[in-house]
Amino acid sequence: MKEKTDTSNMIYGIRAVIEAIDAGKDLERIFIQKDLKGELILELLQRLPNTQSPVSRVPVERLKRFTTKNHQGVVAFASPVKHHHIEEVVAQVFERGEIPFVLLLDRITDVRNFGAIARTAEASGVHAIVIPMKYSAQVNPDAMKTSAGALAKIPVCRVEDILGAAKYLQSSGLELVACSEKGKTPLHTATLDGPLALILGSEEDGVSIELMAQSNEQCFIPMAGSIASLNVSAAGAIFMYEALRQRIK
Repeated sequence: MKEKTDTSNMIYGIRAVIEAIDAGKDLERIFIQKDLKGELILELLQRLPNTQSPVSRVPVERLKRFTTKNHQGVVAFASPVKHHHIEEVVAQVFERGEIPFVLLLDRITDVRNFGAIARTAEASGVHAIVIPMKYSAQVNPDAMKTSAGALAKIPVCRVEDILGAAKYLQSSGLELVACSEKGKTPLHTATLDGPLALILGSEEDGVSIELMAQSNEQCFIPMAGSIASLNVSAAGAIFMYEALRQRIK
């Protein structure tokens, strides 16, 4: 039985995936059969450091759920967007004389939340979205649809170490502001009109302890009802538009 997934961007076969990497294609995910051996697979493995693509070692049964064709133990999915380097994006923003506004998504795995956040980010003037290579929603057709095309317009930067990316942004002069119900600063009292990197945390447990500790400020949304928290895409929208309001006042 095929796995329920969009296959229009699927690439299968060792040589086909090697050629995709050599051509500079952005791959959203690479699946390699466990214990696969041979000269050709070694050639592919040597190229993997040249990609920013998550690689999963899986049993052959998983690959057969993607396709029953001759996949040779390797299936990859091309990304519908080009991934950017956060260092280049920040440099370009400063060169244009603009005030950087970056969004870090810490382990947000629901593609619809991801798409909705991207849609708000593009509308509120965010310059880039930073996501971790692992434990992140994929940029797939569902995410693209929910984003209403925003993911094709706003740079998406996929990083191996999101804490390292946060430290880089901090060293570049951006204030790290964690968005969390555990924060100490009410959102409406925070200053968000300078160089800024907003951190939104996972659906399950919010912003990680490490990113909270690294942040310059931890902000919360005052709430009058009995529900303790908001959906991450709704909370993110409130934070992003507060930052936009302060920037255009």
